[in-house]
Amino acid sequence: MAWIVDFILVLGGLIFFHELGHFLAARLLGIGVKTFSLGFGPRIAGFSWGSTNYRLSLIPLGGYVSLAGEERDMTEDSGFKEKELFMSRPPWHRMIVVAAGPLFNFVLAWFIFWGIIISNGQMGLAPTVGQLQPDSPALSAGIEVGDKVLNIEGHKIVFWTDLAETIQNSQSDTLEFVINRDGNIKHISVKPKVQELKNIFGETIRRPVVGIVASGESKTVEMNGIDGATAATEQTWNVTKLICTSIVKMVERVVPMDSIGGPIMIAQAIKQQSERGLLELLQFTAFISINLGLLNLLPIPVLDGGHLLFFSLETILRKPLNEKLQAAATRVGLLLLLCLMGFAIFNDIVRTLSSK
Repeated sequence: MAWIVDFILVLGGLIFFHELGHFLAARLLGIGVKTFSLGFGPRIAGFSWGSTNYRLSLIPLGGYVSLAGEERDMTEDSGFKEKELFMSRPPWHRMIVVAAGPLFNFVLAWFIFWGIIISNGQMGLAPTVGQLQPDSPALSAGIEVGDKVLNIEGHKIVFWTDLAETIQNSQSDTLEFVINRDGNIKHISVKPKVQELKNIFGETIRRPVVGIVASGESKTVEMNGIDGATAATEQTWNVTKLICTSIVKMVERVVPMDSIGGPIMIAQAIKQQSERGLLELLQFTAFISINLGLLNLLPIPVLDGGHLLFFSLETILRKPLNEKLQAAATRVGLLLLLCLMGFAIFNDIVRTLSSK
């Protein structure tokens, strides 16, 4: 049952790190913080330092930050100065504090990727040809099984993904391949052909192909701190793009709605990754952290993105939004969020029962 501990550490850690972003941004701007809690529910232990109560709470799934003057009614914040009250600050200050939470989720993912890369190297499929499709451009050009692709049209090829992206994004009628064949460097010109393929979302797309298949060999490239930081940034960006594209495809109904998962699916995934090893669990944690950051940036009242929307409108209109309007929008946002959570849990249950 060690995976249960992993589930608590992963989910609780991600939420806590998110709240830490809000906390640090508020303190940096001099905004008062009433409570900073590790966990939810009844207080187990804690201490006060300055005007902030730091506490450990019973339920270890995340944490929360309570800011001074977070509500328009500031009767409970009499111990703080006017300049320390959240709602007394200009909208851009409030936007920084709100945006810091999701930002910290991206930062955490980046640190995880960076740590993995500098300690284990960057891993991926080697750009080695494992199979040639019959009557393919590569076969006709003279490429052979076992060839290691070093360069295509001046683009350095490190992993198979580099090879695939270079071919798919090419605009040339002929591609110049530089390969290593048994220690000998060869230059081979290949004329790709356009073919209909299925992308990861099941859509039919037209892409240039040369008809080669990866050998399946893995490859690890050792990196220093600076190169690792660049690679971690690329990996964070690629995962972010993939998740954003998935959300768009879901709205377009290309991706079925039953693919939405909730806490049960996350728990099952954490269990699977935990059984595979620490490295896989950390990579999954980074993926979930980016998911959490993006989810909170959705412009839905209750979420951070909703608050950013309100404060942006306040900046444009140069006056606070109507409180009744905000309250109504918040209730609608809460209802939408509860519906989404209920739908995700329903999918989890159906998925779990159907797998038995």
